[in-house]
Amino acid sequence: MKILVVEDEEALADALSEILKRNKYSVDTVYDGEDGLDYGLTDIYDCIILDIMLPKMNGLDVLKCLRKRKISTPVLLLTAKSDTEDKIKGLDSGADDYLTKPFVSGELLARVRSLTRRKGEVVTDEFTFGDIALNKSTFSLSKDGQFVKLSLKEYQIMEMLIANPRQLIPKERFIEKIWGYESDVEYNNVEVYISFLRKKLSVVGSDVTIKTARGIGYFLEGGS
Repeated sequence: MKILVVEDEEALADALSEILKRNKYSVDTVYDGEDGLDYGLTDIYDCIILDIMLPKMNGLDVLKCLRKRKISTPVLLLTAKSDTEDKIKGLDSGADDYLTKPFVSGELLARVRSLTRRKGEVVTDEFTFGDIALNKSTFSLSKDGQFVKLSLKEYQIMEMLIANPRQLIPKERFIEKIWGYESDVEYNNVEVYISFLRKKLSVVGSDVTIKTARGIGYFLEGGS
């Protein structure tokens, strides 16, 4: 497994590299955002550990550029404890997970293992349930050739629902997965996006419905 570490604090970068190497990972280390982007674009890494506060180019911009160039390498963001806004922005920009500084080596390794396992899974661009298809590449929902575009949040919520067919998903889980564990987003935000998705299911004429378990969460119904 090959890991890229992008961290401008040399002592921390060296410590990260040493921890990973002791656990049989191959590691490349760079110290600014521009180099991080250049290395990341080679698409040879199994995981990228990316600090947000970097010289030359900040980590969020590096992440956005990687995702814009279709680099799907799992990214673990390093954030300060108080930077809730950065965590939200990072997850919205395509980060797969974040790690709050300071951290212990065991937590770092557990998160890296989790992300590299995900990369080894078979990836599909399309998910189906009943008469609908959800496309990851185009962020669209379709039925029998009728398409409607989704926002990022709409897509993420719909993906969670389709990935857990007919299973009740609590509102808390949507918030933790999409906005982040320390987010101050309220249940009303989830309710608004569910309303948007119901309208879009109606637009394409789907028989699939998003059912409400009052006060708890949501689940999909209507798939054959």
